[in-house]
Amino acid sequence: MDLMTLPAAPDIDCVDLVRIFRTKDVEVQALQGLTLRVEAGDMVAVVGASGSGKSTLLGVLSGLDRPSAGRAIVAGHDMLAMTKAERVTFQRTSVGFVWQQTGRNLLPYLTAAENIAAVLAIARGPKGEARVKRVDELLDLLGVGDVRDRTPQEMSGGQQQRVAIAVAVANDPTVLLADEPTGELDEATSEEVLGAMRRVNEERGVTTLIVTHDPTVATQVRRTVQIRDGRTSTEVVRSTRTDEAGDEYHVAEEFAVLDRVGRMQLPAAFAASLELRDRVRLTLESDHVSVRPGHDAAAEEESA
Repeated sequence: MDLMTLPAAPDIDCVDLVRIFRTKDVEVQALQGLTLRVEAGDMVAVVGASGSGKSTLLGVLSGLDRPSAGRAIVAGHDMLAMTKAERVTFQRTSVGFVWQQTGRNLLPYLTAAENIAAVLAIARGPKGEARVKRVDELLDLLGVGDVRDRTPQEMSGGQQQRVAIAVAVANDPTVLLADEPTGELDEATSEEVLGAMRRVNEERGVTTLIVTHDPTVATQVRRTVQIRDGRTSTEVVRSTRTDEAGDEYHVAEEFAVLDRVGRMQLPAAFAASLELRDRVRLTLESDHVSVRPGHDAAAEEESA
């Protein structure tokens, strides 16, 4: 194969990712062989119930936590093999992060412009007029140029989060990670923040991954990945198509995620509807695999 035709590596590539937390008497496996691939420039939402492993995944991808086993490559960096010094460099240059709590994203005694400028200074970015220009460009991109000289306490929650996004992408990171970025906001303000994140994704090409339990967020992105019990279970892919009359319409397709050893999780609603439990019958058809309840057959064998 010609090297020019090789597919580009994904910006996030997790395979069989495991994270185990241990205390003196308890061992908790927060990630149980999770697989996730996010292509360069994509915008993805990861959703799941509390305790599903979302926050643990975000900790691993941001370099705040180290996985126990498996593979996790982010922006070309091996998250299992990085040294402490490499991890610091990675966090300063390759990844941006937005916390749910607005107060964690910004220094309270600095204005919006000063918060962004501080990040550029720490990373030894542009200086003088070039730095001022960069700060203003980011504030305008996020639609918060009017709060340039305000401190966080003088901004609304939505303004704080949009300034936080500007801070997170100030150093042109490859990947932007967001932990429940709309969790403390009302619906209208949430849409403003999500719109700002889409502009950053589209205009600056920043690969964006949002961890959330908010279904409103999930519908605003092209891909939604569901985590259950420490593994990716289902994925919804949204696309725009054109009918015979030339009119565009939106399509959302749900897929089960199959890992490299053939495991997948059936949607809970499917399993409940057909009373699938314990074990099931699989039949290989010409173009699909059928899944049927197995407990009826077992009961017949026992009663015979």
